[in-house]
Amino acid sequence: MKRLNRFLNMIVPSVIGSALTIAVFVFSGLNKQTPGLLVKNQDQVPVHQASFAVKENGASIPLDFTGVSKQVMNSVVHIKSIQKINTSRSNMYRQGSPMNEFFSDPFFRFFYGNPDSKQQQQSKPQVYEQAATGSGVIISDNGYIVTNNHVVDGADEIEVTLHNNETYKAKVVGTDPSTDLALLQIREKNLPALSLANSDEVEIGQWVVAVGNPFNLNSTVTAGIVSAKGRNINIIDDKSAIEAFIQTDAAINPGNSGGALVNLRGELIGINTAIASPTGSYTGYGFAIPATIVSKVVEDIMKYGMVQRAYLGVLIRDVNSDLKEDSHLNISEGAYVDSLMENSAAAEAGIEKGDVIIAVNSSPILKTADLLEQVGRHRPGDEVKVTVNRNGKEHSFDVVLANQKGTKKLVARDEMDILDILGADFETLKKEDAQKMGIDGGVRIKDLRNGILKNETNVKDGFIIVGIDNEKVTSVDDLRKKLEKKSGGVMVEGMYENYPGEIFFAFGLPEK
Repeated sequence: MKRLNRFLNMIVPSVIGSALTIAVFVFSGLNKQTPGLLVKNQDQVPVHQASFAVKENGASIPLDFTGVSKQVMNSVVHIKSIQKINTSRSNMYRQGSPMNEFFSDPFFRFFYGNPDSKQQQQSKPQVYEQAATGSGVIISDNGYIVTNNHVVDGADEIEVTLHNNETYKAKVVGTDPSTDLALLQIREKNLPALSLANSDEVEIGQWVVAVGNPFNLNSTVTAGIVSAKGRNINIIDDKSAIEAFIQTDAAINPGNSGGALVNLRGELIGINTAIASPTGSYTGYGFAIPATIVSKVVEDIMKYGMVQRAYLGVLIRDVNSDLKEDSHLNISEGAYVDSLMENSAAAEAGIEKGDVIIAVNSSPILKTADLLEQVGRHRPGDEVKVTVNRNGKEHSFDVVLANQKGTKKLVARDEMDILDILGADFETLKKEDAQKMGIDGGVRIKDLRNGILKNETNVKDGFIIVGIDNEKVTSVDDLRKKLEKKSGGVMVEGMYENYPGEIFFAFGLPEK
């Protein structure tokens, strides 16, 4: 038995050793013959977790975001917009309020008093501050900052904090709700400004960096690629909205709004604006306003005091398989002209209903967002070459663009009709309607668009103006004449049909 054990002790290790040798040999052979074989748990490889980018000449370079991050962070600011809300203690005790039940307990009445008393009900209004935060980008060394309109919309005060923690009060130079952009200014010089790139040259798949202040985490840098261009996600609440977003998978969250999307040279290619998310937080898709649109809007505000919006004067929709079949089209891409508006620049040039716009100047139009972006870069009076597909043949037309009213010239703010500055269409109230409401007359607001009323008040379509600063208003001409004489603060009195009581709101007109 001892001999058998001695034999096994000698032979078994030899056999196991031979088996391991053969296994290693076979594995090595397989590894040579099968290049795609996955080798796990290897930690002694020459380079660990290296990423590379490829230049146009095919050369590989290490991908590094440190340089561009340092360059851009100093140019991205934190924005705090503050709204002051007037309320009174009596509002807390209104019927149905949770505070009403709270103060019904005798214990709390002993300390806080009886909310039903006249003294409590007539207490002075309290002013509360409601703050929202976002980001902005310094675009000039003398204090101009671009951000999203929704970041500062309705703000009573705006605070801007630089990367070095210096804080400034900012004023709104101008806004453009149709692109969701706003221009601010602070009193400072020699600021680190970002240069704007030509966003037309941005390519799908290229690396980009997003810088902003998500969730109040200042100077946060994320990286990703451009995943699409010309995206229209119907997020801007404006009848003249221009949406042709750059889509990226760089992480963008609440607080990034108004921040920078840059290329690896540190040039601004877009202003981060929105995310597509069922949760309200980043789930893989972010959207930025292209720098070409930003540049045009900023230049208009600085030069003319307002955005000079140009229109073709057409109602359009994307070409899809259903439209292609129903309208017997022979192309599957472009912007289909569904109808033409009154005073249409396109109709004047010869464009017809049923045409499919496929190019503006040398830029191809694959969908409606492309057309909105291309036209949105221009001003009234600019001439563009529009190419359409009509019954299978291409035709080109020279179109002189116009504004919303069909005028083909630039109009500065101080030259505008006062009602256009308000930003709405108005109609004189019919006599029978005025009699039903028990008033002498009035002016109904209809079709609100970008302007003072929308930006500075919460008035809605259908509001009937009956007075301006305690002066009676009975017609559109009456309204125009009274407003033309005014500057600064204006108090408006009016009502809604079938809604009890009078309503007052105020806004400011430019100083003369």
